[in-house]
This record gives sequence, C-alpha cells and structure tokens, in this order.
Amino acid sequence: MSWQTYVDEHLLCENEGNHLTSAAIIGQDGTVWAQSANFPQFKPEEITGIMNDFAVPGTLAPTGLYLGGTKYMVIQGEPEAVIRGKKGPGGITIKKTNQALIIGIYDEPMTPGQCNMIVERLGDYLIEQSL
Repeated sequence: MSWQTYVDEHLLCENEGNHLTSAAIIGQDGTVWAQSANFPQFKPEEITGIMNDFAVPGTLAPTGLYLGGTKYMVIQGEPEAVIRGKKGPGGITIKKTNQALIIGIYDEPMTPGQCNMIVERLGDYLIEQSL
C-alpha cells in the first residue's frame, strides 16, 4: 500500500460523518511521504521543534506548536508518543512512529477525540509494522 493511500483512505476517512481537514505522513527528517492536497506548507524548523518535543516532552508548551505558520496551544498528549494542539474550534494531533510523524488537522464539527482516534490508530498500526 502506498503512503498516499494511508492518507487518503485511513486519515481522511469518515468518522461519524466528519473528516480531518488535512493530514500527512512525514518522515522524522521532515521529508513528506504523503499528504492531503490542502496540507499546510511547513518549515523545517517546525518539524525540528516537534521532534524536540518528542525527545524532551514539554518543550513546545511555553511557545506553542507551529505547523505551516499556524500556532496551536499544546494540550495534554503522551510523552514521546503523541502531541496534541488546539486552535479555536479545531486542532492537531501528531503521532510519532518508529520512522515518521502521522499528522491530522481538524476543525468543527470533528471533535478532538475523533481526530485523536484516527491519527493514533494509524500510528499504532504502523508501529506494529515496524514503520
């Protein structure tokens, strides 16, 4: 299965009638493996900041999480596994796998829990596959 198929069929799938607004699978080095057409253009330093927070949990909390120039307030996640952010009625979930970052961005009416479930379920599957 191609990486784009994971984005199109697993991350952008319908969940109780709702969809993520955008999603991507990005290598831990910042290379894009696959992304939705409307995924924000991000800067390398934004991915570096995310990776630093996985290495030392809590480093993004004081400044916020940035992706594509959008600032998200960091909310509870799972150290070294998941970073979650909120911005207004939407937010972001980032799941770290052995080799990649699974990123889902949502807006209302999708809920944070729905986004978390979609992103983390794929991330857990890829971890099981040693990816």
